[in-house]
Amino acid sequence: MNWDQIEGGWKQVKGKVQEKWGDLTGDELDKIEGKREQLVGLVQTRYGRAKDEAEREVDDWTRTL
Repeated sequence: MNWDQIEGGWKQVKGKVQEKWGDLTGDELDKIEGKREQLVGLVQTRYGRAKDEAEREVDDWTRTL
């Protein structure tokens, strides 16, 4: 699934995001509206990851969809 598809179906994908990153709230996920860079930023901040590590984690997760 590419990121345009994820962003377009964000309401459906949001639950899978919370399965992967349970510390992210529904409100935070609603606010980012499926924007990749904002998700990377949330993962980076909430989990204390470096930016490149958070990007890699999000990209790896995307390939599992």
